[in-house]
Amino acid sequence: MAESAAAYRAATARADEAIASAAGRLDRPGVRSLRPNAEAPSMRWLLVHLIEETGRHAGHADILREQLDGSVGR
Repeated sequence: MAESAAAYRAATARADEAIASAAGRLDRPGVRSLRPNAEAPSMRWLLVHLIEETGRHAGHADILREQLDGSVGR
């Protein structure tokens, strides 16, 4: 568990650095595309997608926790 938490903190630190380096340039295309022969998405798109995915997976984690311990969040 401690190893997973440390890996998460390291990934968060790298993401924070990338976001800080893009300050003021959120509409600029990224370094590479997610699809062949397509323009890379902007940092703005990547950040919105990251927020959506984090919220989705946090919701999944809540469902699993509720299944395990029976407590329901508000």
